Amino acid sequence: MCGITGFLNYRQLPADSVPILKKMLACIQYRGPDESGIFLNNQVALGSVRLSIIDISSGQQPLSTTDGQYWIVFNGEIFNYLEISRELTTLGHRFSTESDTEVLLHAWLEYGADCLNQLNGQFAFAIWDNIKKELFLARDRVGIRPLFYTWKNNTFIFGSEIKTLLEYPQLQADINPMALSQVFTFWTTLSPKSVFKDILELAPGHYMHISSEKTEIKQWWQLHFPADGLPGYRGSFNEAREELSALLTDAVKLRLRADVPVAAYLSGGLDSSATTALIKNVASGSLRTFSIGFEDDEFDETSFQQEASAYLKTRHTPFTCKKDDIGYYFPQVIWHSEIPILRTAPVPMFCLSKKVRENNIKVVITGEGADEMLAGYDIFKETIIRNFWSRQPHSKYRPLLLNKLYPYLAQFKGRNQAMLKLFYGYKLEETSSPFYSHLLRWKNTSNIISYFSGDMHAAINGHDSIKEAGKLLHKDFNTWNKLSQAQWLEITIFMSGYLLCSQGDRMAMANSVEGRYPFLDYRVMEFAATLPPDYKMHGLDEKYILKQMMQGQLPDSILKRPKQAYRAPVSKSFMTEKPPAYVEEMIAPEALKKTGLFNIEKTQKLLSKIKTSQLVSEMDNMALSGILSTQLLHSQFINKNATFSLPTQLSNCHRIIDQRT
Repeated sequence: MCGITGFLNYRQLPADSVPILKKMLACIQYRGPDESGIFLNNQVALGSVRLSIIDISSGQQPLSTTDGQYWIVFNGEIFNYLEISRELTTLGHRFSTESDTEVLLHAWLEYGADCLNQLNGQFAFAIWDNIKKELFLARDRVGIRPLFYTWKNNTFIFGSEIKTLLEYPQLQADINPMALSQVFTFWTTLSPKSVFKDILELAPGHYMHISSEKTEIKQWWQLHFPADGLPGYRGSFNEAREELSALLTDAVKLRLRADVPVAAYLSGGLDSSATTALIKNVASGSLRTFSIGFEDDEFDETSFQQEASAYLKTRHTPFTCKKDDIGYYFPQVIWHSEIPILRTAPVPMFCLSKKVRENNIKVVITGEGADEMLAGYDIFKETIIRNFWSRQPHSKYRPLLLNKLYPYLAQFKGRNQAMLKLFYGYKLEETSSPFYSHLLRWKNTSNIISYFSGDMHAAINGHDSIKEAGKLLHKDFNTWNKLSQAQWLEITIFMSGYLLCSQGDRMAMANSVEGRYPFLDYRVMEFAATLPPDYKMHGLDEKYILKQMMQGQLPDSILKRPKQAYRAPVSKSFMTEKPPAYVEEMIAPEALKKTGLFNIEKTQKLLSKIKTSQLVSEMDNMALSGILSTQLLHSQFINKNATFSLPTQLSNCHRIIDQRT
């Protein structure tokens, strides 16, 4: 795993390009603390920081072909690089390293952009053609690895993280009001937007080609579901279960490829327990597992983690994330996320990866993607129940099915039926809406926009985030069944934009740890998309096919336990007797006035309610987290005032290749 960055100008690079590139790399060297390298000529500068996992002794970047025409910087892993290497060897390619980076470069030389369809991996990379003077950039199918870019004074600037772009001279960050309103609706921006003006991401499943004449961006992959009522997978349930097992087993095998030890996260839920069991099935030797626990029983899953570890005989390291830890590390999490967050859930993931790295582990296998691909979330059940209820909207009994969902929401404790109907009945009969599954969630989240200042509301000027989301829909979206539509939205917006970013790549790489996701192997994803809905959601039994697949391989207590959403304390972490100093500093009236982002009076009322009330709602917690994280983001990236030390010098620069004339 690595971090990459660079810039391109067809007229002339700055004279001080090497110091600039070093500064750009220094601020992301936690992505690759083992070594770094630079290549530049008259038009382009490329840089890389490397976390050595495969072919540790060679494969340094930037890496070139033997004739020096093509240069690559690469962040990620190509898990099937050995198979691709063998194929390329038969076609006459010769390799000087054993790295997947060199295999990727030669695959691109052989097949061009079509090579992307052969890659089983998680990646963001850039390739420079020294003869044609062209730059090619690409990103993996679902955006496991990030890639951002912008233009400044005819210079194209790119990097693994936004902060590396901001080290380029005269490039300033500024909040994009429309993008911020999207965050306060979807928990993320809509790709390709970032929360900063004029800074974009290369969207998942897209590539970019830049020449002196033009810049083009093309989509090379997107997930597709069969039309409603038409056959997708044609086999029996038992055949599908066996095929899923074979695909997941092979996905795990590929993700165990490394020249360093590989561990696993073990949350105590079905997904991580399943991946851990599959690892134990295919790999000999002792497996290390890691987990997060909480002081508060409302969030804690320690007993299930211990049971899963004992059953699977792993060398388990538990870690307890305290409320004070969340308050302490929150500013660093925002620095790494580079986007406001509406929940504190990324913070324990940051702390967990820190614990993993302290145990000298660089690679962990995790269960992300199972809920999205196999219909594990309550939002999918909610969609089914609401759709069923909508056929008899005045029924007294149909909405009672909702009682089991979201038991942690304080307003539903005591089974307040009137509140339940009011809450879940939003646009109940608008079943023709493409966003039917998510309308309720997005409406509730977007209520936080009411905390925006008058200036922010004026800047947004009626911007409709949900209408914008409609522009992203797959061309066949309206032909799919309700579950497939809900899955696509969850995968494309929430998983790619939030889960794999704020809780995935950023939290792991902040501590130089690489996460690997067997459920996001593209073969598993494409197969799961073909499955009939009731193979995934059997009645209201989520991830049914996975549970059946794991029978006899996991204890019944894990297989049959209700889905527990991963959450972490919010107000209890910030509104303590001795809150972290930055909390008051960031949300004091003077600070709110300086940023101009939030309504001072309304924000102060929220804080007063949280401090004095015994009942703090989920929406109150989300508003607090969103406001505080936005204020921190503004301080760190616009005012350049971090409350913790930041790296300023690039270490371990193994080579600088300067071909300027």
